Amino acid sequence: MAQTQAELPHIDRFDCDVLIIGGGPGGSTAAALLAQDGRGVVLLDKDAHPRFHIGESLLPANLPLFEHLGVAEQVRAIGMEKWAAEFVSPWHDHMQHFRFGDAWDKSMPYAYQVRRSDFDRLLIDNAAAKGAQVHQRCKVHQVEFARDESGARVTARHDDGREQSWCARYVIDASGRETFLANRFQIKHKNPQHNSLAVYAHFANARRNEGQAEGNISLFWFEHGWFWFIPLVDGATSVGMVTWPYFMKTRGERSLHQFLMDGIALCPPLLERIKDSPCTHPAEATGNFSYLSERNHGPNYLMIGDAFAFIDPVFSSGVMLAMQGGFSARDCLNVCLDQPARKASAMAEFDRISRLGPKHFSWFIYRMTNPILRDMFMGPRNVMRVREALLSLLAGDIYGQTPIWRALRVFKLIYYGMSITQARTAWRAWRRRQVNIRAVDA
Repeated sequence: MAQTQAELPHIDRFDCDVLIIGGGPGGSTAAALLAQDGRGVVLLDKDAHPRFHIGESLLPANLPLFEHLGVAEQVRAIGMEKWAAEFVSPWHDHMQHFRFGDAWDKSMPYAYQVRRSDFDRLLIDNAAAKGAQVHQRCKVHQVEFARDESGARVTARHDDGREQSWCARYVIDASGRETFLANRFQIKHKNPQHNSLAVYAHFANARRNEGQAEGNISLFWFEHGWFWFIPLVDGATSVGMVTWPYFMKTRGERSLHQFLMDGIALCPPLLERIKDSPCTHPAEATGNFSYLSERNHGPNYLMIGDAFAFIDPVFSSGVMLAMQGGFSARDCLNVCLDQPARKASAMAEFDRISRLGPKHFSWFIYRMTNPILRDMFMGPRNVMRVREALLSLLAGDIYGQTPIWRALRVFKLIYYGMSITQARTAWRAWRRRQVNIRAVDA
């Protein structure tokens, strides 16, 4: 297992400036950027690309990141354009469209849906092309930090049984939901304010929208949570059910596929879109869906993306947060390596930026099944530009200079005001949520 600081003496010889654990979007982004800056970078991934991964829907805020990485045209070649997000509610008689082009900043009117196996391979290949040493099928099993904070020794095992060690000045944990360092430091905790699980699969020939709207993501509320519907460019459609522990417990002896299909049957608008669609990838499930680590950095390490925190995927924010983490890690470590006297302030800024996404998305995620917020989503008004600000949030535009925060505060005040005027509904919703997030036996 990984050790805390106080294990190794001073490290005199370094094999690399930065060693990165994990070759997903966050790790590959950090590796490409740091290598491009002339740093010695080693990236270790326990698997080989391509590999199946869920989370196919990207955000408009990803597009500038692709430009900076030099992969914009490659992503365009494998992606389906997504111009809007659609919300479907059984408690409303209409579908609500949120077009990204109507956001506060009109310069990012669309995003992409991508098959993650192709997308992740594209990014890790880009890291290698930029000069990072990439080792796939190489699983890290030990990280030891020097007691004087001079660096770390990372030991990994290749799939052929060979062990190899590297001495690095800094380590970036981009291991995703494996949360390598957080688990070993015992600083990862389930989010007490949220608790959901997901069951998902891919389907062929699902009924899609026509024209430019073909690639839109659709989100369907149902009594026990919500579904995603994500069209991919090769004809497949990703469908997932995010639900509460009590409902997952009702699965019993049913297969995951049957449980998913039975859940879809409870959502007639979604069932209509996939009723004649064969399943092309076996149903999978993931639990412990929402967690947060006590910290995201230490004297010689950073944690980015899901290695630090994970929140409900309702806003498709995962890839964007991971890639933004890669950019933030690059900025932080360049300061640490070139200007050691500014290390503390660079780490503090990295911490601030890393917490922005989980903080701002979580407020909405915690309330997405609340009938009051649901009514606001299904009938949004643009008082003081609150609709434009909400669209900017949905687009992932939270790191730049777009002045959305005052309008989002107004949105929240409207929500709290409606909660007061509809006190009985708000109270029932709060009580129901406490039941929903309660852990149950397997």
